[in-house]
Amino acid sequence: MIDLSKISTLPPTHIDKDEIKKETKKLCEIISEKQHVLYAQKKFSLLVVLQGMDASGKDGTTRRVFGDCSPTGLNVIAFKKPSEEELGHDFLWRVHQHVPSKGMIHIFNRSHYEDVLIQRVNNWIDEERVFKRIASINAFEELLAYDNNTVVLKFYLHISKEKQKEELLERLQTPEKHWKHNPNDWKEAEKWDAYMKAYEDVFNHSSIPWNIIPVDKGWYGDFLVAQRVAAALNDLPLSLPSLNQNI
Repeated sequence: MIDLSKISTLPPTHIDKDEIKKETKKLCEIISEKQHVLYAQKKFSLLVVLQGMDASGKDGTTRRVFGDCSPTGLNVIAFKKPSEEELGHDFLWRVHQHVPSKGMIHIFNRSHYEDVLIQRVNNWIDEERVFKRIASINAFEELLAYDNNTVVLKFYLHISKEKQKEELLERLQTPEKHWKHNPNDWKEAEKWDAYMKAYEDVFNHSSIPWNIIPVDKGWYGDFLVAQRVAAALNDLPLSLPSLNQNI
């Protein structure tokens, strides 16, 4: 069982920052090389789900880990407040339209999990619906994995309450980051304990496991995400199509 209070948001003390950054660069190069083959072969796809509290670094992680990839084979989808049309359908309707086709890498900046996190914390849905939705999410992800050759990698960017406050304050105090400021982020931060409970229930009832990534030091979080993405791509039987295959 995952208990976030028992998982550090910091890297191990013996870790060397400069060495880790060098390793991360190598991993990002591997991801770029594998993405090229993934796109050409069009047999597998990769869905990366990034979840985390506000200011946990989802945008930065995406930029740094996937920055070497070709935009042709990469899509980043940021799920915001549902539109009126989206609210007229089941909660997975808007998500299913954005899953990766074969050959593609799609990154969800927030995801279908918002519908069992923010909605639960704010009491917009009851507990029975929460767990029915989690069951639906499990079936949805299994459909992608087992019926469409989609590797589903899920990352929770594990930031401390203190680090989040520091990051939110920086958005207020640094002119270059004013555009990121959202007063509602502070209101949601006040519900920290409820969010932690909601996240833990998601982790402990998911059929496809989550990766808990400490991100109080962003460089270490980048390394762990890159390491897992590179490993997942390495595990696939990727190969460039031959001339005969294209005839």
